[in-house]
Amino acid sequence: MYLVHTHLELPCGEQLPHDVRVLVRSAILPGDRVEHVAVHPRSSSALTLGFYVVAGTLDEAEERAVRVCGRLLRSVPQLAGARLTGAGVPLLPLAFAPQPAD
Repeated sequence: MYLVHTHLELPCGEQLPHDVRVLVRSAILPGDRVEHVAVHPRSSSALTLGFYVVAGTLDEAEERAVRVCGRLLRSVPQLAGARLTGAGVPLLPLAFAPQPAD
């Protein structure tokens, strides 16, 4: 399973719907192989979706998240004006990187 973040932005002047979490979660289909989606509004017009995707490879997970996101933008009327501005697996902070022994 991979966590893939997708970033959405609404056109200038538009705002995220108050029920964006419900809208996004209800639009996920079993065939999407998304185990969970986290919804993180970044501002009144920007949103990050964290898709926990079951996939065989990192590339497959990212492609699946982008496809699901594209479908959300086409099928959820309240997000129809939004555009996908980025997608990818978040990198772990350097604090979690192995440290050389002294």
